[in-house]
Amino acid sequence: MTELSDLTAALLKAAKAAGADAADALAVDGTSVSIDVLKGKLEHAERSEGVEIGLRVLLGKRQACVSASDIKPETLAMMAERAVAMAREAPEDPWCGLAEPDQLARDWDVAALDLVDDSPALSPTDLQDMAARAEAAALAVGGVSQVSGAGAGYGDRRIHLAATNGFEGGYRRTGTSLSCVAITGSGTGMERDYYGDSRIHRADLDSPEDVGRIAGERTIARSGSAKPPTGAYPVIYDERVAGQLIGHLLGAVSGSAVARGATYLRDALGEAVLPSHLSLVEDPLMPRISGSRPFDGEGLPVAARDIVRDGVLMGWTLDLATGRKLGMASTGNGARGTSSPPSPSVTNVRLTSGDATRADLLADMGSGLLITSMIGSSINATTGDYSRGASGFWVENGQIVRPVNECTVAGNLRDMLMSIRPANDARLHVGRQVPSLLVEGLTIAGA
Repeated sequence: MTELSDLTAALLKAAKAAGADAADALAVDGTSVSIDVLKGKLEHAERSEGVEIGLRVLLGKRQACVSASDIKPETLAMMAERAVAMAREAPEDPWCGLAEPDQLARDWDVAALDLVDDSPALSPTDLQDMAARAEAAALAVGGVSQVSGAGAGYGDRRIHLAATNGFEGGYRRTGTSLSCVAITGSGTGMERDYYGDSRIHRADLDSPEDVGRIAGERTIARSGSAKPPTGAYPVIYDERVAGQLIGHLLGAVSGSAVARGATYLRDALGEAVLPSHLSLVEDPLMPRISGSRPFDGEGLPVAARDIVRDGVLMGWTLDLATGRKLGMASTGNGARGTSSPPSPSVTNVRLTSGDATRADLLADMGSGLLITSMIGSSINATTGDYSRGASGFWVENGQIVRPVNECTVAGNLRDMLMSIRPANDARLHVGRQVPSLLVEGLTIAGA
């Protein structure tokens, strides 16, 4: 097995030899297997494995990044020489640069994050069996005409980061996933829906029978969909899509958007952006959650923080560069790949849950739209104007009465987020833990 620490050390040595003032290096070693089944037979199989390496060099206030999947010594030397040559021609960036040594993460507990399933890796035959069982379970649901895809996958990834400022660290993450897409009807009356699950430890994974059954039941519930009425109505974002609404808030507080002034929340620091009883917390140290990590992509320590506390926006999501540009400290949110410099990115987030069930929200809504799927988007980042395609169910007198599709919901994100009311159904094993959300005052364009 290739020692990733040896690769990053060799890259840093080559960078200094090529004339770099400073550098950081990332090495990623991964194996992934994915299997798709159709009509009980193997439809597609894919396996990938190998090492990817990335090098960022800095010459004063100029930087450049290069990457490769070849780890021969001559390749490392060539990468360093090319990166330095590119940096000499790059425009100056007054905000780029490595962390100061006293900013770096020093102690972390990877074991506490529980990111590795130590049980034997699943074979392609195991994955094919899981996918076939999910497909069979979906087809067993009355009214399902076909399954357009059932797939299972397994991944095992190691990451190692090192820099000339003295940082060095790495960790490993595993994962298993299973999904199924079912179809009912035919022609223009065809409807589809899906269900899937993904876990770090496959012992936590939903059974193939449950995955297929839920996909089938969701699909049958969509049979006979038609457009909803047009007008202003309350809307409930089902738990499986509610995270997308909060995702728009997370995008609006990203340091990249704030530094460009390209966000409707650019002047909202310290102001209310959610109802006063709600908080939005980022926690990169949640055990057994795929977004967790022991340090960020620039070697900085990570910790739980309040993005929104009691409705009030507490801070931006910053890496070192955007923090410097805004005159603030990094929030430990730097993320990077092998071919690009760091940029701010959130890890796991949790929105305050309510006391009500989704059924309670439906009852309180009276008549309106329950959204279970969204497609496309037209969102003005600088004004918060929002419009997205949606499908789901029409609700009257607090009861679901029929499935709907081909509609658009529109509003303004600032107003929408100030009106949200959460249910208590957030899944606690996913990275974006957001319950179903009731939102007032949206415009629905349907029939």
